[in-house]
This record gives sequence, structure tokens and C-alpha cells, in this order.
Amino acid sequence: MPPLYAIIARDLEATEGSLGLVTAVYLFVVAIAAIFWGYRGDQQRRKPLLFFSTLLWAGAMVFTAFAESYAQFFWWQMVTAVGVGGIASVGFSVVSDLVPAAWRGLALAFWSISQGVGGSLGSLLAGTIGAADWRLPFFFIAGLGFLFAFLYLFTYEPQRGQAEPELASVFASGQSYDYRIRRDELLPMLRQGSTRWLLAASFTFALAYGSTLWIPRWAIARVQADGYGLETATIAGNMFVALFSLGAFTAVISGYLGDKWQRRNPRGRAWLVMGGLLAAIPFFILLYFIPLQNLNLPANATMLQIAGHILLSLFTNPWVLLAFLAATLALIFQAVDAPNWAAMMTDANLPEHRGTIIGLSRLTRAVGSALSVGIAGGLLDRLAAPAPNNYAITLALFQLVVIPTAFCYYMVSKTISQDVTAVRQTLTARATNHRL
Repeated sequence: MPPLYAIIARDLEATEGSLGLVTAVYLFVVAIAAIFWGYRGDQQRRKPLLFFSTLLWAGAMVFTAFAESYAQFFWWQMVTAVGVGGIASVGFSVVSDLVPAAWRGLALAFWSISQGVGGSLGSLLAGTIGAADWRLPFFFIAGLGFLFAFLYLFTYEPQRGQAEPELASVFASGQSYDYRIRRDELLPMLRQGSTRWLLAASFTFALAYGSTLWIPRWAIARVQADGYGLETATIAGNMFVALFSLGAFTAVISGYLGDKWQRRNPRGRAWLVMGGLLAAIPFFILLYFIPLQNLNLPANATMLQIAGHILLSLFTNPWVLLAFLAATLALIFQAVDAPNWAAMMTDANLPEHRGTIIGLSRLTRAVGSALSVGIAGGLLDRLAAPAPNNYAITLALFQLVVIPTAFCYYMVSKTISQDVTAVRQTLTARATNHRL
């Protein structure tokens, strides 16, 4: 939505700030729904939940596209959020059971990249076909949702716990892992040291980077500052965002490195993330203050012509090249977080707890993101600096919050070894009881 704020606001006679509120509340509703879906997924079969939650958000996207007022738009986006919450928690639980524990970081890197690529393509979709008609991207995404709901009917549902080496003998003997989450286990889950600090890291990370929802507006303002109108700037700005997001693909390498380091040292993942996040700070700040000048976009150009010109400018315009290098380095270092956070949270919790704990993490992340988006919006309105400098200053200030995030990972490094060992001992004991 952020790339389309200005265009939707104009059509629905709303303000960009009110649409920012939709995004903030949307994130919060996703999180609440993720807890519900995740808890249900930890109690029963997960494939039907994925099917129905996908149908729900796809249908709500269609109605969003038909909205004729801000109120209609708001409420249909909230229904969409309820469905999306199922993918957030139940989907993660399924993925954690599909891959060997030794390569969890690498597999979850693909999980995080899929979301990052989806976000980038969605932003690009909004800034291209949405620049002419903001409703078209919603129809397009809804169509994909219905397609994947249909494909769920033919997918394999993994058995809970099948990826755990301690349970290999249970599944080899034709038995199943029958433990399910109980309500009296919720508080002990939250008292565990690693889980507490990983949830805290989830909150502070979202507080720092939730403000990046405004990056498309920063890029659009940068292009407008070079003398272009809103429609052209919306297309070009979002293409720049997509170009600058390529560094996120290095999450695969980060997950692989986390797996290798963790096998040598149980604290390795936490150290890797802590160092990467701190190293990313100066590159993000540099990116925000680099101007996009002398773009020389062709007049009355098509989307493909603008895309070709932007790719060419990477080799002909030093400002574009400098911004690309700063963004790539920033994302290379930031990319260590997602797969290794997910791998540590998975390793430190029992299989029947993972959907619920990921749902809870979505709540902490949603609160952080909502605060970040809201505070950033307030700063943008109150800063005396004109656009795009107000976006640059606001986004740079939020990088200070990365420092407490790094501290959370330092604390995780002190607890993760004993918590993972406790999970493995529990699974080993349960496997032995099955054999008896």
C-alpha cells in the first residue's frame, strides 16, 4: 500500500496519514489473528487452516478493490489481515517441519526471501499498474491468492516434528508425534530466556525498520525533487526501491553461514546477527541522504522504457550507483536477521509450540511496526525540512533503535545453548517413551 498512498488518498478523498493508520492497524490485526491461527495450528491439522485463511484474505482483497469510501477500504483491509495472519504463523510451523534441523537457517532464509521478494514485487506492482488505477494490483493479488488456495489442495502436509533428529526413530517405526500444545504451557514458554529475548529483538527490530514502509515515499519524493510529476515519480520511485532491494537475496548466504557457525558454536547465530545489524547502520543512513539527481527520464515514456532507463542509469549516473551500493551493503548486513532469528526461535521451542510462538512474535513485531509507522508519520508532519529531506532525517533517526536490537541478540547468545539443549532432551525422552 505505501507506494499507492497518494493516489488512493486522492481517489477516496482521504489523507496519506489516514492510509498510514490503515497499515498500522492492519499489522496489529495480522498479529492478533496469527496468535489465534498459530494456536489452532498447534492443536490440529494445518493444511485446512492454510486453505481457509488464504481464501479469506484473497476474497477480502477483491472487496477492497471495490471500495468506494475510506471506511469500506479500512474494514476490508482488516478482514484481509485476519486471513494473512494464518499464513504468518501456520505457514511458518509447516516450513519448520519440512527441512532437516541442521539446515534450518538455510531453509528459513528462503522463507524470509519469499516474503521480501513478495514485498518488493508488490511494491513494484503498485507503482506500475497501480499508478494508473490503484485497484488493479488488488485484483491481481487476489487472483494469485485464489490460485494458491487451490494448489494447497494438492500439497503434502508434513508430520509435526518430522524434521527433529531426536524423533527419527519414532517416525521410522511408523508412529507419530502426538503431543499438542496445552494452555498451561503458554506461560512457561514465555519464561524461557531465549524466547523472551528473541521476542524483544522482534519488537525492537520492527520499531527500527517498521519506518521503512515510508521508503517508497522517500524514493518518490527523491524523483519528484528532480522535477517529475507524481505519476511518473510513483513509477520510477518504486522501480528504484525494487532495484535497491536486491541485497536482500543474500539472506540465503546468511542462513547458510548461521547453520555452519551454529554447528561449531551454539552461540554463533546470535553473534552473527548482532554484528550484521550493527554493520548495516552506517550504510542505511548514507542511503537515505544520497540524492537521485540528473535522472533524465524520457518524456511520455512507458513503464518498460522507464525501467530500461533506470537500469542504464546504474552505469551512467554516479548518484544512482552510489545509492545502489549503499543499499546493497546495508541489506547484506541486515539480511542476517530473518533466517537466523527464525532458526533460533524454532530450535529453542518444541514442535507443538512453534505456531503459537510465531504468532506471539507477530504481535510484538506488529506493536513495534505500528509504533514505528505512527511515530515516523508524526515526525514527517512536524519536521521543518521539506521533502525528501524530511523522509531522510526520519528514516535515519530510526537506525538508532537497531542498537538495542543488537543488545537483545547479545543476551540471546548467553541463553540459547541451554534452551536448545533442553528441547533436545525433552524430544529424546519422548522418543524413548514411544519405543517403550
